[in-house]
Amino acid sequence: MPTWNFAAAWSAVAGVVPNREAIVCGDRRVTWGEFLDRSTRLSWYLAAQGLTAGDKVAIDLTNRPEYVEAFFAALLLGCVPVNVNYRYVVDEVHYVLDNADAKAVVAGPDQVKTAKRAAKRIQKPWRPHVLEVGEEYERALAGAVAPDREPHVPSGDDLIFLYTGGTTGMPKGVMWRNEDLYLGTWTVSRPNRPEPPDPVTAAEQGKRAGTLLPVAPLMHGTGLFVTLGALTGGGTIVLIDRAGLDPEAVWDAVEQERVATLTLVGDVFARPLLATLDANPGRWDLSSLRAITSSGVLFSPETKRGLLEHLTSLSIVDTLGASEGLGPSNTARATDDDIAPARFRISERIRVVDEHTGRDVTPGTDEVGIVAMGGHLPMGYYKDPEKTAATFKVLDGKRYSVPGDYATVDADGVVRLLGRGSASINTGGEKVYPDEVELVLRKHASVFDCVVLGVPDERFGEKVVALVQVTDGHYLDEPELKMWCRPKLAGYKTPRRFLFVDIIERSAAGKAPHAKLRAFAIERVAEIDGG
Repeated sequence: MPTWNFAAAWSAVAGVVPNREAIVCGDRRVTWGEFLDRSTRLSWYLAAQGLTAGDKVAIDLTNRPEYVEAFFAALLLGCVPVNVNYRYVVDEVHYVLDNADAKAVVAGPDQVKTAKRAAKRIQKPWRPHVLEVGEEYERALAGAVAPDREPHVPSGDDLIFLYTGGTTGMPKGVMWRNEDLYLGTWTVSRPNRPEPPDPVTAAEQGKRAGTLLPVAPLMHGTGLFVTLGALTGGGTIVLIDRAGLDPEAVWDAVEQERVATLTLVGDVFARPLLATLDANPGRWDLSSLRAITSSGVLFSPETKRGLLEHLTSLSIVDTLGASEGLGPSNTARATDDDIAPARFRISERIRVVDEHTGRDVTPGTDEVGIVAMGGHLPMGYYKDPEKTAATFKVLDGKRYSVPGDYATVDADGVVRLLGRGSASINTGGEKVYPDEVELVLRKHASVFDCVVLGVPDERFGEKVVALVQVTDGHYLDEPELKMWCRPKLAGYKTPRRFLFVDIIERSAAGKAPHAKLRAFAIERVAEIDGG
């Protein structure tokens, strides 16, 4: 294959197995031949709206076939697919469309009004063309005619944008070359096999690989990357077209479609799925399921253990990194003597370095460093050279992604992740990493979900506060949680306050609105301390 490009690979797969199912979504079943035909027609329609190679196509959809069709269509034109969070309001959608220089938006029925209002605010020589999925979309495909120009030749240099972040500032567009993302999604679980197979060979073997259900949204890197990899291997993806997580619908789909792999976003998705299995023992035939994966947000040992009790032949795979780079994987199985937090070792692809000097931290000490991941990496952030320079660094002549995860290194080379530095809490001069405290809290059987935050404190600068969602049917109070933490955490890391809430709000990608929750925590702590 002359270049690694998803559009080229998928076109080749469709030519070999046109009658195999590529996408299943409820009652809809799209074969590979139909997938190619519909995506090609959409590319013709977009070309008729004036789009050419290099233009940006925003996709504002839930997990449905048109998401992947729009992605494919953009690449066939040489355009750049751009993800939009389908829960964004007008201001947020406008920001992404404006920042990305989007020329077109493919939007769902529930998102189209917001997309149109956002597009009208664009103050450029153009306003993005908005295409609504449904009758308008189907008419567009039916009437599309091949443009009177030479078709784009897919290249490894063709770009894919993944907008990420927004919890500590506006989202940034991570720029991936097709070739880097293609090779990265292949090598993440095959570090010793750097060269992917020819897509025709992969297509001939893809049926044996089974099906993938990305429970994580396709607009999130975790869901998108595994979907791209599964399709490149000639496999089948199963989609659930709805906003939010419906655990029963997920297990129904696994049983009905004989799903082999689920992709989640850490405990935020896994814990409700596990709770549903606990409440319905034996309800589903899940014998087809072979793996559950997550990237960026890792599973807790307790969640892994619970899932493996239900699914003894399962592998649970954590992958380090996400949008800014794909790091190594860690696998847990029911046969493991000790199901511990995901462990990654120092290697050619992962280092822990002093954030000021770039020197590797000394293994076996308490020295805290920042994680640097090598391998296939993005080009940087669109229109943000400063953030690009801060995140992608050259160490000892090699380029690494340094997105901000802090860690220590054991004497045997095991990396112990502490959490993102941007979320760390400074209390009395000591740094507390919320991820470390949340991991301890989630080990308690009565803690369903939690978020650890820092709130202002006159004496210590900040104090550690935990918001806790209690497992249904359980009772929990503050003294019990303090006693639980005491032998497991240093005193300064133990939350000074535990605030119990009915539910912890999270985005479709599993992220908590930290600014909103911090404001709530500040108000509640003031009420308690003042009362």
